[in-house]
Formats: sequence, structure tokens, C-alpha cells
Amino acid sequence: MAAREPVPIKFPPSEELAALFAKVVAIAERFPGVEVSRSYGTPAIKVKRRLLARLRSEAEGGLAIQCDFMEREMLLQAAPETFYVTDHYADYPMVLINLETLRWDAIPDIVERAWRIVATPPLIKEFEAARGG
Repeated sequence: MAAREPVPIKFPPSEELAALFAKVVAIAERFPGVEVSRSYGTPAIKVKRRLLARLRSEAEGGLAIQCDFMEREMLLQAAPETFYVTDHYADYPMVLINLETLRWDAIPDIVERAWRIVATPPLIKEFEAARGG
């Protein structure tokens, strides 16, 4: 069965935002099952069709990424200029990230934790085996 082509982007990001999102994609692609897709007409990263993150190019341009509520609170307190939540995301296990103020050394761990939330147990097992853990 051929892979389905993602729907066209309804809300294309600026060139700068697209470049920052590409950096996130490059990090996410280190994990099994990751695919670049679309969500609500915006660029997205999914694992087996489950949303890992999406670029809010229809709004302020933040990256909405999966995370548990405890981690979200820690991120919001640690760097409020970078991590935030809108009313829409208040009840969802996601945090919004301002990619322009992000400390990029932090993103691999954030992406890995998000990946673990949406990845299937076989994908996690594959990842653990590949890294020897």
C-alpha cells in the first residue's frame, strides 16, 4: 500500500519559521515511526498517524508538542518566554514553544518525551534496542 500524500498546507509558515520547524523535524526523525504530515492545514510531525507536534502557522507560530501536565508546569515555570499555553490547549497534554527563544540543546529531550507519549510499545522497544538500552 502506497503512503498517502499529506493534504496541502493551508497556512504556510514564514521562511524563518519553516527553517526552525525543519530543525525540529530533523531531531524527531531520529526516532522510529516519525513522519512529516499535516494537522489542521499546518505542518505536523506524527508517529503512526498520532500527533507528536504541529506548527501553529495559522496563529502565532508556536510549536504545539505533546507533554504531560507535570512536565508542562515545569517548562512554563523554567522559561515562560519560551513555553506557554493558550486557552485552547489548557486541557490538553501539550505545551506551546516559541522556537525563536528556545534553547536548542533542550529540544532533543523534549521531542523524545513527546515521542514516547505517542509511540507504540513496539516502536519504543525498537528504539531502546537500537540504542542499547
